[in-house]
Amino acid sequence: MGDFSIQISSSLISRLAEDDVKPKKRTKKTKSRVPREHPQPETKADQKQISDDSEQKKGTADTRWPVPPPLFLPINQPPYSASVELDAIRSVVKESENIVEKLRKQEENMVQEVTQKAKDLHEKEFKIPEPKPMPCLVESNAWMACYKENANDLTKCASLAQNFADCARKVRQLAKTAVNRL
Repeated sequence: MGDFSIQISSSLISRLAEDDVKPKKRTKKTKSRVPREHPQPETKADQKQISDDSEQKKGTADTRWPVPPPLFLPINQPPYSASVELDAIRSVVKESENIVEKLRKQEENMVQEVTQKAKDLHEKEFKIPEPKPMPCLVESNAWMACYKENANDLTKCASLAQNFADCARKVRQLAKTAVNRL
């Protein structure tokens, strides 16, 4: 820790020697405590002050907290394990950032897919269907025009009406066979 020295005064040695010979028993008197300031003994600049425990015990009790001894730390401390902990934390943070980046990319892909699917569904649902050609449209238009021209003599349009009826029968048969196949 550090080098220190202990100085023992001759009065302390004589007191310790007297305690071995005859034990003195002092009774404590309870006194009300009134804080007093102790007069500091004046010392000369070239004289060293020697303190001993006996002088402190003779005076009244000191009400101040004792001053703790100075704490000396080494100037160059070895690397603390905090750097290891910091490295571990940094690696976890880096890994978390990588995962967040992957999740962002995945989210962007999913947003694009959902947007594309929504467009496709919108086009299918709201698209105006192309009209299916009316079967036997030509035959139907032909006999209707004939009836309008020959309102008095309908027998002239009998062959056109027969053609329309035959066409309609064929379309019904094709529809029935298509339904039976499903």
